[in-house]
Amino acid sequence: MTDLKLFNSLTRSLETFQPIHPGEARVYSCGPTVYNYQHVGNMRAYVFADTLGRVLSFKGYDLRHVINITDVGHLTSDADAGDDKMEKAAASQGKSAWDIARHYQSVFEEDLARLNIRKPQHPRATDYVEAMIAWGKAIEDKHCYRLDSGLYFDVTTVPDYGRLARASTDEGESRIDTVEGKRHAADFAIWRTTPAGENRQMEWDSPWGRGAPGWHIECSVMSAELLGHPFDIHTGGIDHREIHHPNEIAQNQAHACGPDTGARIWMHNNFLVDRRKSGDLGKMSKSTGDFLTLQALVDRGYHPLAYRLLCLQAHYRSELEFTWDGLTAALTRLKRMVMAIAKLKADLAASKQPEGSFPLSEQERGAFDEAISSDLNTPEVLTTVEAILSNKKMPAAKRIQSVRLADDLLGLDLLGLTREDLRLNPVDAAIDVAGIERLIAQRQEARAAKDFSTSDAIRDALAAQGVEVMDGDPLGWEWKL
Repeated sequence: MTDLKLFNSLTRSLETFQPIHPGEARVYSCGPTVYNYQHVGNMRAYVFADTLGRVLSFKGYDLRHVINITDVGHLTSDADAGDDKMEKAAASQGKSAWDIARHYQSVFEEDLARLNIRKPQHPRATDYVEAMIAWGKAIEDKHCYRLDSGLYFDVTTVPDYGRLARASTDEGESRIDTVEGKRHAADFAIWRTTPAGENRQMEWDSPWGRGAPGWHIECSVMSAELLGHPFDIHTGGIDHREIHHPNEIAQNQAHACGPDTGARIWMHNNFLVDRRKSGDLGKMSKSTGDFLTLQALVDRGYHPLAYRLLCLQAHYRSELEFTWDGLTAALTRLKRMVMAIAKLKADLAASKQPEGSFPLSEQERGAFDEAISSDLNTPEVLTTVEAILSNKKMPAAKRIQSVRLADDLLGLDLLGLTREDLRLNPVDAAIDVAGIERLIAQRQEARAAKDFSTSDAIRDALAAQGVEVMDGDPLGWEWKL
C-alpha cells in the first residue's frame, strides 16, 4: 500500500502517518456542544473525521475514534466571558440543562447516522468532571493562578504557546474577551467559579469554589483518559486551530511537564461558506440564527447523502461553498452513480456470474489507494469511480467490486441506495411522484417515436404542476420542482 500522507496543522506540512501503537490508530475529534441543533457546516467536520477513520481502517489499522459530547456549557464567546450556552438554552426553552443536553445529543447522533458516519465513542463531558478537577490540581502550582472568577492558565508558562495557530496575537487575541484580573489576554479558564448570588444547574464543588470546568480542559482530559497521551490524530474545524486547540496543547504540555502536545498530528477541515443569498459570503454559524440543519435539507427534498457527496467533492482543507444549486448538482451526481450501479447489478444478474469472477488487480486497487493516501483526496476517488462506471470494457463484476472498494472510503452507500431512496418529497409539496414518473415515461416513449407534439404536451402538463423535466440528463429520468 501507498504511504498515507496527512497534513499536520502543527508543522504546516504533509507527514507520513506512523502509528504510535503498532497496528492501531487513535483519533480524537472535537464534538458538539449540545445546546442546539448542529448546522450543516458543523457536520462537515464529522464527514471529514469519518473519512479519515475509513481511510485508516482501509489501511488495516484497528481504529479507536472518540467524538466527545460537550454537555456542560462553555461560554458564548471563544474564551471566558458571556453566557453559558447550556444554561441559556435551558432558560429559553423552559427545560433543565440536562434535558437540553440529552435531546440535542440524540439529534446529533441521528444526523451522524443519516450521513452514514460510522459510530465512534461518544463520551459526555459531565462524566469526567472529577478527572478535570484532578488535572487542574496537578497543573495549578506551576501554570495557573486564581481569580474570584475561577482558576486561569498562564500561557507564558509553556514554551511556544500558539504555535498551532501561528497567531499568538492579532487574530487570536482579538477574539478573546477581557476578564478582569487576567495577566495576559490569551490566558484562559481551567475552572469557572459561579459568581456569588448565582446558581447554575450544572455545577460541582472544587478547590476553586463551586462552579464548572472551562471548555478547553475537557478535551485534554477526555483524550488522555480514553486514548492515552500521546495519541495519533486530533481533528476539528479550522476555527479550533486559533484558540481551542492551542489551549489544549498548552494544558497537555503543562500536565506532561514537557513537550507532549497530546496528539502527534493535528488536522483541521475548512469552513462551509454560506452562499445561499446573493452577495453573501461567510461561514455558516449558529450565532446568526440563520443556519441550515440536516433536517432542513431533507425537508426540501435532498437526501442526506447528497450533502455528504457535496463535502467529498471538495478537499477537506478547501473552503466549500454552499448553494442550493450546488446541492442539487451533488444530488444529481449521486443519482447518476446509483442508476449506473443498478444497471451493473442487472447485467451481473443476467450473466449469472458471481461478483468475484474478476478479482481486482493490485494496480486497480492501487488507483484508489494512491488517491486517498494523498491527504484524503476524495475528489479524485470520486472521479475514478465515475470513470470505472462508464468503462464498458470492464466486466460488470469487476466494476461493482471497484465501487464497493471505493465506497469503503467514501461512505456513500452506493451499493445500497436506490433511485427511490433518493426521491424525497419536499415537506410542503403536494405532488404525486408516481403519476409524474408515469408521465415522464410516456414522454420518453413519445420522444423515441418522434411524436414531438405528444412529448411537448406532456412537458407542458408537467410544467403546470411545477415540475421541470431536465432533458439534458443522460439517464433520461431526472426532474425537479
